[in-house]
Amino acid sequence: MLEHGGNLREARRRYGGEDWIDLSTGINPAGYPAPALPPDAWQRLPEPDPALVDAACAWYGARTLLPVAGTQAAIQALPRLRPPSRVTVAAPSYAEHAHHWGQHGHTLRLTGYPMLDAAVGNSNVVVVCNPNNPTGDVVPPATLLRWAAELGARGGWLVVDEAFGDTAPALSVAAHAGQPGLVVLRSVGKFFGLAGLRLGFVAAEAPLLAALADLLGPWTVSGPAQQVALAALGDAAWQRATQERLARDGARLRGLLAAYGIKASGTPLFHWWAEQRPEEFHEHMARHAIWVRLFRQAARGIRLGLPARDTDWDRIEHALQEWKHR
Repeated sequence: MLEHGGNLREARRRYGGEDWIDLSTGINPAGYPAPALPPDAWQRLPEPDPALVDAACAWYGARTLLPVAGTQAAIQALPRLRPPSRVTVAAPSYAEHAHHWGQHGHTLRLTGYPMLDAAVGNSNVVVVCNPNNPTGDVVPPATLLRWAAELGARGGWLVVDEAFGDTAPALSVAAHAGQPGLVVLRSVGKFFGLAGLRLGFVAAEAPLLAALADLLGPWTVSGPAQQVALAALGDAAWQRATQERLARDGARLRGLLAAYGIKASGTPLFHWWAEQRPEEFHEHMARHAIWVRLFRQAARGIRLGLPARDTDWDRIEHALQEWKHR
């Protein structure tokens, strides 16, 4: 199993202590307040609720969507819906894409963002995160739609993972996902801070969504997850306030890092920099009970999310000050 952020049990096991600041994910630390649920949310089999799809289509701007048990479920299933193909996955990016496309007989190639345009011509499938996790790189929507049209014309796919797209809605191509060859993944885990629900959505042509639904089987999304997400997706006031707060906090974190010599890029939900000694920085922060995400291999660097509490900012600044003057 691949390594991911959010593994605070590992931090406590290695370093001890309980009062940890978890910056290892890009999840909104002030997530949507889940409402109380009626008993039948727990007692009935979770048949699909059309109202959830309607609310998601309105939020994401898509024509139709398939709810799935987190976009991870789709990431694992999509490679099984194609014959052996030439697959290009943007790198560095969310590692689960390459991990699963490297199976089921596909020929996998990892390609940097600047070289993706050239790779489209000799690929059957291209996978890109937009905005990218962990670097924050973006591809303009017009470019994505051109790639999708080229791939779709010969039966290929462009898979666009927009898990962090809620803070950059102008980048989304979900509204175009009915066209041949375009597959868009969306998540309620990041912006809404509801990663524990395990709920995401796939936008694509109807036949592909039908095949994916058949592969995943019935009752893939729990009743409680559907009801909490329905409330979150329909709460326009919370969404507006959260967009503004995340923009402020993201700018504050970027400024704090810059004040201590760290030039970072990313999204309002996370920041990334190619630190030359990422293991040392990770160890330094862990000694201050601050858990950041360490990338050791192709993308050597650090990703750092937003803190949950006002008091966390002082602890983070103190640790950064010590790092600068070590």
